[in-house]
Amino acid sequence: MQDKYKALFTPWKIRDVEIKNRIVLCPMGGTSLFGWMEPNHFDKVAADFFMERAKHDVGLIIPGIAPLKDLIGGRWLYKNKKMFKELKDYMVEFHKTGAKMFIQLTAGFGRSFAITDMMVPLMKSKLLGTLAKPFVDAQYICASPSPLPSRWAEDVTCRALTKKEIEQIIYAFAETARLCKEAGVDGVEVHAVHEGYLLDQFTLKYTNKRTDEYGGSFENRYRFPVQVVKAIKNACGENYPVSLRYSVLSKTKDFCVGAMPGENYTEIGRDMQESERAAKYLQDAGYDMLNADNGTYDAWYWAHPPAYMPKNCNLDDVAHIKKFVDIPVVCAGRMEPDVAAKAIADGAIDAMGVARQFLADGEWVTKLKEDKEDDIRPCICCHNACFAMAHYKGVANDEAFEDAAHMARCALNPQTMQGHKYDIIPAKKQKTVAVVGGGIGGMETARIATLRGHKVTIYEKSDRLGGVFIAAAAPDFKEKDKELIKWYIKQIEELKIPVKFNCEIKDVNSLSEDEIIIATGAKARRMNIKGIENAIEAVDYLSGAQVGENVTVIGGGLTGCEIAYDLFLKGKKPSIVEMKNDLIAVRGVCLANSSYLRDFFACNKVPVYLESKVTEITPTGVTVADKDGNKKSLKTDSVIISVGYTPAPIAGKDKRISLVGDANGVGNLRTVIWRAWDVALKL
Repeated sequence: MQDKYKALFTPWKIRDVEIKNRIVLCPMGGTSLFGWMEPNHFDKVAADFFMERAKHDVGLIIPGIAPLKDLIGGRWLYKNKKMFKELKDYMVEFHKTGAKMFIQLTAGFGRSFAITDMMVPLMKSKLLGTLAKPFVDAQYICASPSPLPSRWAEDVTCRALTKKEIEQIIYAFAETARLCKEAGVDGVEVHAVHEGYLLDQFTLKYTNKRTDEYGGSFENRYRFPVQVVKAIKNACGENYPVSLRYSVLSKTKDFCVGAMPGENYTEIGRDMQESERAAKYLQDAGYDMLNADNGTYDAWYWAHPPAYMPKNCNLDDVAHIKKFVDIPVVCAGRMEPDVAAKAIADGAIDAMGVARQFLADGEWVTKLKEDKEDDIRPCICCHNACFAMAHYKGVANDEAFEDAAHMARCALNPQTMQGHKYDIIPAKKQKTVAVVGGGIGGMETARIATLRGHKVTIYEKSDRLGGVFIAAAAPDFKEKDKELIKWYIKQIEELKIPVKFNCEIKDVNSLSEDEIIIATGAKARRMNIKGIENAIEAVDYLSGAQVGENVTVIGGGLTGCEIAYDLFLKGKKPSIVEMKNDLIAVRGVCLANSSYLRDFFACNKVPVYLESKVTEITPTGVTVADKDGNKKSLKTDSVIISVGYTPAPIAGKDKRISLVGDANGVGNLRTVIWRAWDVALKL
């Protein structure tokens, strides 16, 4: 182990519970040991997930939120005694690893619950809501401190929680914590005065307009979380550890508008002055640890940082708040091990919180200890599988039910949280396999096929591996994407997979292998615009083509927005023209990612022309027409087209052929990698 990491591997205590190192696996939605979008039960898939990570040197594990009351069916957790008996047996085996576990319990979501368009009618109609109540009580799930607009459907109003419901939740916290303690769980975490969830909404002035004892003054707004910890301590004893998921700052400017890193803004949520008081107040109430970062669902990118956010983005604020408490403080948010280790050694924080890196590579802590950092598959902060909750104008949570019901999977690692679906089983018959194309899809197919015992050769028409992902990873903020390419190249080299560079296959009949995998990617979609010859394609810009000062980007999807973002960071003056009524108006891009870019462009006054199209491109400008036909001329030095791609498999009909990557269907890394596994496991 390198000296710079040593502070991470020192013991520490929460109350009387000693943790062997300073690495905390933070909670992620979908990893609850009690199930998620289903009746509560002991979840074997989640249990196996945590056991494997416990075996690989994690100090403290905190499973994902466990709603005290089922989202479907409405049964309270504490009423399922069988589940806690199974948990008790599990904890005996779990503790043999040397790791400790706190179980996170949630009061609820309030206005932050990611309702879908199908749930919207249940919120708007009392009749429909009542009829659906035995199955999904949407109005209860979204109940908030006061009548508030939903984060996900701004025309939906969430009702206020009643005092009786508050009392029921407090009782459920205490009773469920008691059952966890009896099952051998080392502590519990209260979710959350954090991220704009229900308890946080009670504490914040902009979401709490109550006039009873739960609203108004500081003490009233924090009364609910205080009563929760006191009830748990009464049920479990003062020495039973209770952690609190805590947002130091809300980083919120308005409903659905967050603050950019470094921005000078007016905080409408919890500012630092209040947070200094609140942290001490909550500690004195009985909380034994703060598991901290920043943000609300209105500023979601602070708690779920995409690649655009700075590394260690919450460290300064969390380190500041530690000065006001005597209990341990954990910091999460794109934390780097060396930076975290130094902060721990300096006494600025007590432990490093990490979440989604454990989805991408469950062995990363062991690899860090063994000086095998190059073998760690990096998390690229894409949220494509772990939290694919998309939202854009006119559409609530545009997420497939399959994803909502199975969050915390991983775009880069299909084995994560999917049971034994993607077990790598040796092939019954060894085959020769030709992989045509050395992009991510081709390399992943070759890697998995080789691990199964097949003899694979990669045919790549260029002089390097990576394909179009090399261009996609070009911006400075895509450092994790660049690490991923390096990781793949290292895997190919270590598996000794032959790669024939500068070898373009034009006719599959020239290949003699038993199986042929086509991974030749996609080609840019062309537009019928007058003067199109004056524009360049997105991949040309990302590959290094020079542009002028004023740049028009045609297409406001994810790639177009990332290009505009990159241009702005380089000192250029981008503008975006998009035909839809919002930027990144697609399924599969998490709101944490898309809202950052929307907020960034708004904050920095980047011109965005929605419901508009470019009708002409000249060497000095473009003509833009809005939905009503009104035209506007934009002075433009360069035009970049980013309107999507179409599959580009090489020609040929052969029963040996399988398609992977964008050659099979244009998507994202999740579709590319999961398809590669699907194909490789059937060879």
